[in-house]
Amino acid sequence: MTTTVGLLHPGAMGAAVGAALTARGTPVRWLPAGRGPATRRRADDAGLTEAEDLAGCDVILSVCPPAAALDVARSVAGFTGVYLDANAISPRHATEVARVLDKATVADGGIVGPPPRKAGTTRLYLSGPAAAVARLEDLFAGTDLKPVVLDGPVGKASALKLAFASYNKLTFALAAQSHALAERHGVGGELRELAAEVLPHTPLGAPGGIASAGQRAWRWEGEMAEIAEASADAGLSPALVAAAGELFARWREHRDDDGVTLDDLLQALVTRPG
Repeated sequence: MTTTVGLLHPGAMGAAVGAALTARGTPVRWLPAGRGPATRRRADDAGLTEAEDLAGCDVILSVCPPAAALDVARSVAGFTGVYLDANAISPRHATEVARVLDKATVADGGIVGPPPRKAGTTRLYLSGPAAAVARLEDLFAGTDLKPVVLDGPVGKASALKLAFASYNKLTFALAAQSHALAERHGVGGELRELAAEVLPHTPLGAPGGIASAGQRAWRWEGEMAEIAEASADAGLSPALVAAAGELFARWREHRDDDGVTLDDLLQALVTRPG
């Protein structure tokens, strides 16, 4: 029997997740109301089907900015199928989503890697009720998004996602801070040469990747807030990731800016916004 999927909402990651399913013939619906032309283009490219509502869907996937996860869940309160929250939220917020959707079977998801456009690049970690997790594992099996099942409750997949992101994304914040500091003291070229020689496969030694990070920092800022909350809940200091969130906040104006340069981003770090 074919599973019908609803997707909330097709941003860059969400559209790629939807495309991974439509590529194998799984129908995926989305809600165009209130969405802009860029979202529509992504949905069309991914082979998604426009719908007025998600009635009749067996599974709903939520792939959205972390700060919107609870509101997105509330928008489909009353849903009775399998709901996957695949957002970069804290374990506490993941359990809150499950409470909001008390008529659904809620599974927890953590996407690690870039938008899945080829096999072997991106994993979907799953935790929560066994039946829901098994259904989602079967749904994504053989797609470009590799499902990985964790034995544990809602919140476990989110914890793994945030633990990985707390290292992966902070490396870009630290590299940007280092390059900005060097530039301000007139040794920017020397740092680039040194880092390229000693740490060539890091954001410090290959700073071109910082420009790509700058385009996504509007999402990463919210993710840092979730990691800070998860850290505090675990008895850890949230200070380091909170500081990274403040750094990413200085790049808000470069949201999805394909033309942003490393120099633009470094300058933004030494000029307070507003």
